[in-house]
Amino acid sequence: MRIAGLISCAVLAVVMGVSSPATAADAPSVMASSAYVVDSTGTVHFGKRETRRVPVASLVKVMTAYVVLREARLSDTITITATDVKYAAHGGATTAGLKKGETLTVRDLLYGLMLPSGADAANALARRYGPGKPAFVAKMNDTARALGLTGTRYTNADGMPTPANGGYSTAIDQAKLAQHALASSTFRTVVGKKLHMVGKTALHRAHTWRNSNKLLSRADGVLGVKTGYTNAAGYCLLFAGERAGRQVVGVLLNDANERRFTTAEQLLDYAEEQIIEG
Repeated sequence: MRIAGLISCAVLAVVMGVSSPATAADAPSVMASSAYVVDSTGTVHFGKRETRRVPVASLVKVMTAYVVLREARLSDTITITATDVKYAAHGGATTAGLKKGETLTVRDLLYGLMLPSGADAANALARRYGPGKPAFVAKMNDTARALGLTGTRYTNADGMPTPANGGYSTAIDQAKLAQHALASSTFRTVVGKKLHMVGKTALHRAHTWRNSNKLLSRADGVLGVKTGYTNAAGYCLLFAGERAGRQVVGVLLNDANERRFTTAEQLLDYAEEQIIEG
């Protein structure tokens, strides 16, 4: 008779328009190999193989930006070398279209790093603030340990695959890193901008950089953060948004290209529902 009573209650709830409390079954379908969503109170809204160590492609550049913001002044200038340009071109990476001999500020290079995901900008920044790339990568790993990112290891400043001893991270570590990085108003400004234009001067040519994060145009309250792709990592997305008075950060690793943005939007909405329902 208890079963019949439960069925009657469920039918009554539907008739009266009363919604039942949110359950795990209400969560959107997530096809990414690893995923994690957490808000600023520490409440976890979704998890899927979140501690699995995998390559994360250009999400690595979030740590690059984080270290640079701790080391540099935004007004510092860096002259682009032939090595910076060739590094990105020979590796088949995305670039900011930088040219040898240009001199740009750190502020502008951060936009070139984060919006079009320029490996040339990453190389220039790492070269300057190591100084030298090996020293910069060491700083990245030291910072990861200081932040408690126990499942993370960096081998370069851009996330491009390395032949041996490749870098890796986890969905939970990437979410933690994003929470720290978003505490910087400069970082939030950079990753939240859809377009950044650099006018031509005597020191550099004009640049127009568009953010590869389509989520910024598809949902309200989105803060950023970073897209990524390599064959090994698949399509990745680190995202954040303001929902119901909290900052929600999410990670999707090894997903499909367009699907990652749709899934991220669904996960932000799901987290908001969970927050509101308490």
